[in-house]
Order: sequence, then C-alpha cells, then structure tokens
Amino acid sequence: MADYFTHFSCLLDVGTPRNAARALDLYNRMMEENAAEDPPSEAFLLSIQPEHGGTQLWVRDDATGDPQAVVDFVLRCAEEFGLTGRWGFQWADTCSRPRANGFGGGAHVLDLGRRKTVAWIATNGWLDCTLSARPGKRGAP
Repeated sequence: MADYFTHFSCLLDVGTPRNAARALDLYNRMMEENAAEDPPSEAFLLSIQPEHGGTQLWVRDDATGDPQAVVDFVLRCAEEFGLTGRWGFQWADTCSRPRANGFGGGAHVLDLGRRKTVAWIATNGWLDCTLSARPGKRGAP
C-alpha cells in the first residue's frame, strides 16, 4: 500500500515580533477550529523564525499538510496585521511508492492587500489539460 504526502516549507513576514506572537495565537485558534471538523485537515506546523528578526513565520508540513489551510491562515494574518503585497508558496505531492499519477504539486499566489488569490496552479490538472491538446485550453499548443 502506498502513502501519499503533500510537502511545503515557506516563510511569511508579518512585520513585527509582536505580530508574529499574535499570529501564533491565530494559528492556535485555527487549529482548534480544524480539530472540530470531521475529518480534520492535515493542516500545517508554524513557528517564529528568530534568525529573521522574529518577524518571519515558518509554515511547513510535518508528514503531510494542507495547502488550503495555509492559504486560509495567511489571509487571516493579512486581515489581522494589514499585510500588503504579493505572497506565495509551492507544494509537492509525493508518494511513498512509485505510482502512476502519484506525484505532482502546485503553487498559490495571494494579493495580501486585496485578500484575494492572484493565481494558482496544480500540476495534475495542467498536465491532463496539456496532454489532451484541445485548442483553447491552458498550456495546449
């Protein structure tokens, strides 16, 4: 039997060490909300990165994580701390054994000031679309 994982590791600058500490409180509340879901998502881990002045949050998976939970958390931080500019991250979908379609990934870019997605891509959908080679499809010749 194969196990499937989603991996990511990225930094989010929340501006001040005080905001970073408050972001940990937001994260803890979000994880409590997540635990009440049935089933809970794999979510992610979070810590403050002192080597970056204490303003950077390290967002990562443990064994596997949920990219949508990261997006939701970053948007909460943008709202709470008035963050602006673009921010993004990428993830890798992996499998413990070689499996057809067992690997992939994606990326997500947010406009923090507008609290909206700028663009995102999941490679499995892109690959299917490109292989189908239907004119007018994204990535098709």
